Amino acid sequence: MIEPRTAVPTVGFIDEYCQYYRNLFPDVRNFEAFKFLHLGMISEVKRKSLPAIARAVGLSDGQELHHFLRDTPWDTKAFHQMRLRLIKATIGDEPIILCIDETGDEKKGKATDYVAKQYIGNLGRTANGIVSVNAYAIVDNITDPLSFRIFKPRHRLQEKDVYKTKPQLAEEMIRELIAFGFKFQLVLADSLYGESGNVIGVLKELELNFIVAIRSNHGVLIAPGQRVRYNTWRAYQQNLSHHQPERRYIREIIFGKRRSIRYYEITKSDTKDPKADPWFIMTNLPGNIQLTIGNLYSLRNWIEYGFKQVKNELGWADFRAY
Repeated sequence: MIEPRTAVPTVGFIDEYCQYYRNLFPDVRNFEAFKFLHLGMISEVKRKSLPAIARAVGLSDGQELHHFLRDTPWDTKAFHQMRLRLIKATIGDEPIILCIDETGDEKKGKATDYVAKQYIGNLGRTANGIVSVNAYAIVDNITDPLSFRIFKPRHRLQEKDVYKTKPQLAEEMIRELIAFGFKFQLVLADSLYGESGNVIGVLKELELNFIVAIRSNHGVLIAPGQRVRYNTWRAYQQNLSHHQPERRYIREIIFGKRRSIRYYEITKSDTKDPKADPWFIMTNLPGNIQLTIGNLYSLRNWIEYGFKQVKNELGWADFRAY
């Protein structure tokens, strides 16, 4: 009986990490391609095309990597579950701050599945591109990408697909992570999810604490004769990565009378001018939170900015790399 050969070594920490996935690849050549892709994605190659990765890792051309991605019958669900198991083992039972966000990248043409003209958050405008809804964990100021779902525009659906909105994809991931054993200290999301009755309903059903953005014209039912009251602005220190804290202002908005769901307006700069594009947020956090809630919510923006910088630095902006 011929023993299967050992996979060609690459770099120590790449080999160590990829070894957890070895059983997903019966063919050693496919496992080697899997390792080469990981090595290439963190290499100094600025544009992570398969030919460029192949040259960086010492292959003669990109055909082996192309064959791996196109034809290898590996189980993506098993791969995803192994990732979650490794992250869960690292985090243990410590509660996480879960951030739900979306990211997108511009693409030329429509050869890639689910590319369409749509809003691309990284660009701040509508463009031809691909978008995903993502779930991140924050523990001790470390961010772990947990899960993602590609958003499939209705007119780009394939025969096997079922159309799902971005809030529906977020709901799926929240339930998936709960079922996997993750414990949530807090859930953060922008107004797309804050204005979704389904997402807020799930958060309430699962009894999860949340801070979500809402639109400035967010509607709240109040009893006849009650009014909307804007409390006095209060200053607080906004923590900034690699910079000194800066002053920001926050005030509570009370619809009728204070209830378990509370509403706040937060400035994005050192001014109380409500015309200066403030944040409006909604939360069910209890207690005296007025001077801490701004820093908690800004974690979402910190992740979004950091992920954008990482993708640009590593050359992932032109390609979907998870």
